[in-house]
Amino acid sequence: MESSVITQVQKEDVQVSPKTGQVSQSALKQPRSCNIFKALFCCLKVQDGPKPSPPLPPPSQQPLLESQENGMVVKVTAEVSLLPEVKAQDEGKICVVIDLDETLVHSSFKPISNADFIVPVEIEGTTHQVYVLKRPYVDEFLQRMGEMFECVLFTASLSKYADPVTDLLDQCGIFRARLFRESCVFHQGCYVKDLSRLGRELHKTLILDNSPASYIFHPNNAVPVVSWFDDVDDAELLHLLPVFEELSKAENVYTHLDQLRGQ
Repeated sequence: MESSVITQVQKEDVQVSPKTGQVSQSALKQPRSCNIFKALFCCLKVQDGPKPSPPLPPPSQQPLLESQENGMVVKVTAEVSLLPEVKAQDEGKICVVIDLDETLVHSSFKPISNADFIVPVEIEGTTHQVYVLKRPYVDEFLQRMGEMFECVLFTASLSKYADPVTDLLDQCGIFRARLFRESCVFHQGCYVKDLSRLGRELHKTLILDNSPASYIFHPNNAVPVVSWFDDVDDAELLHLLPVFEELSKAENVYTHLDQLRGQ
């Protein structure tokens, strides 16, 4: 039997499709006050206004280094990259940051008969089952992307949910690294994926995400993707592969993306 917290959230905040029994986009991707969906899945709505300047990482991510100036020891902050050094097999490749929810999968607390995965997640001391559907062609898409790029998972969801889902989704190890909510920058009500903190050259970095709020600091690095929930006829990932085939050859992603946008 579901806890009172779950029941209350479903009654007040969750829009469930009577056809599929799945949680709607507003349930998982829109901001709400203090509920379990916001606690696990999050891609908050971008607010209107000019593009902000990326904030500095928190002090915990800026270790102090010592150098000498005129015989004096001076402490200098140095930003720590979110990603480790590039592996040998990825040398020279473009880095592609890939979102999880509504880009590669759709998850729901409501039981789904045809779920690809069922992941137990502990919330407030109680274990709940999360039902996960894979987007059509996601396996083929990830396999080919791993051949062309250095692929990194970057989600605004919590690792306690996203990590086990990714374990099941990416059994071939396509993702070289995984970044979760704590690696985002919380800015004006949004969890933003600041590409400048990855430790990769921005002109050799792309982001695939269904939420513009996630890449408001670097919109010119983005390959937008339509949000997915349960459409079995969706072929968005398949259609994106030729685009990424072209981008994989780019010396500068900005030039290629400008050309693609102009077509």
